[in-house]
Amino acid sequence: MKKKLLTLLMVITLPFGVVACGSSKTEPAESATPATQKSATAETKDSTAGEKVHLTYALWGGEDEAKNTQKTIDKFNASQDRIEVECMPIPWETYMEKLNTMAAAGQLPDCAIMSEAGVIQWAEQGMLYDISKMYDGSEARPLDSLAFTYQGKPVAYSTAFESLLLYYNKDMFDKAGIPYPSANADEAWTWDEFVEVAKKLTLDKNGKTPNDPGFDKDNIVQYGCMIENLTWQLEVWCLSNGSGFYSEDGSKVIINDPAAIEALQKIADLYLVEHVAPLSSGLTDDGVQRSLIAGTCAMTTNGAWNIGTCLAAAREEGLNYGVGVLPYMKEKVTINTGGPNVVFSQTKHPEEAMEFLKWYALEENNWDALIATGIWMPTLDSYYKDETLTRKWLENPAYPEYEEAKGVLVDYAMEYAKPASWYYVNNTTDFNSLLSSVLGDVWTGKITAEKAINDCFVALEEAHAGNN
Repeated sequence: MKKKLLTLLMVITLPFGVVACGSSKTEPAESATPATQKSATAETKDSTAGEKVHLTYALWGGEDEAKNTQKTIDKFNASQDRIEVECMPIPWETYMEKLNTMAAAGQLPDCAIMSEAGVIQWAEQGMLYDISKMYDGSEARPLDSLAFTYQGKPVAYSTAFESLLLYYNKDMFDKAGIPYPSANADEAWTWDEFVEVAKKLTLDKNGKTPNDPGFDKDNIVQYGCMIENLTWQLEVWCLSNGSGFYSEDGSKVIINDPAAIEALQKIADLYLVEHVAPLSSGLTDDGVQRSLIAGTCAMTTNGAWNIGTCLAAAREEGLNYGVGVLPYMKEKVTINTGGPNVVFSQTKHPEEAMEFLKWYALEENNWDALIATGIWMPTLDSYYKDETLTRKWLENPAYPEYEEAKGVLVDYAMEYAKPASWYYVNNTTDFNSLLSSVLGDVWTGKITAEKAINDCFVALEEAHAGNN
């Protein structure tokens, strides 16, 4: 049966309690445009006549982000006289929908940044150009963990090595007289230790904690923690508890394993039982803003990119924050990810597109806007092993003090990070979307994680197989 053309969503919008556990097979649409079809991107030129090759690079974002990106791209345009790249901004909310429409019309841009969850599916449909030899002979090859692989070959590389970590409000810890979370993995809190600290930092309107008699769980003014429960980030806790979403090779769904179910229930119980975390839907990617920056939570988990996208500005406004390693259940682990750059198979100029993406990925070419500001973590091994380069990266105003940042973003990330499953597992968009819906009633306590997962396990398997 032919695969239907992807309809990927950048932000999951399923509400609480809307659970579709049965099979929802539909007749497939027309298959994706063959890889041999040439791009119809406007103004694409051939270089045979001595004219510059014109490339388009798509990214999500508004006009301001596009202008900033174009400034970086203009440096590439000025560095040689053969290729000219133009930035194509598309709003985040409609990004993948727009790319799907363009794919069906044979009018994809030459290259783009994509949603991590869609890369393997696009590769399966022949929509991505073979970049397996892109870094042959190059010393600037990204870390191996940043390669998205399909049938044993890399089909995309992440633009950054982003890991999950623990953020915390130092002033709240100081006021409670509690030592900060460690930036050293050897001193990471166990899950039980983490919960106990969160209890001491949770305060009701009368200043009482969950450990105090008369604590009012319905009138909490400060929570001890928030665990970001965006579906893809939940994977780290299943891994930490000795399980995961999938088998090690990605071929089998194992989220019904008791250890995985236990991990998900522990996240829900932070709100339901321990009363140390706010209710969170797991539907919006603004957890740091809603917790740490809003002043409602003493600790929160999320990705390293938040240092640059929101925390640097918050610190200028007075937020005294720090970074630490994640607590752990059975195993110390974090996961890494990063938006992947791809070359589309419809392009007339794959070699030029790869040349541009290799240039764009180099740290020195996006340093001021992305690396030094804390939005991107470097992709080259040397920035994690050469102290001179590490200091060049982390001794910047956007970051916490050097030893703290190095412990979490270098030592911890390099030793304990595992690639998120979408680097090697197909159909993670459908799986994550369904899992988010399945877990909606778990967060509110209407159903246990065990019942929710087991009732919908067959549907989750079908989503993993691409049959939804």
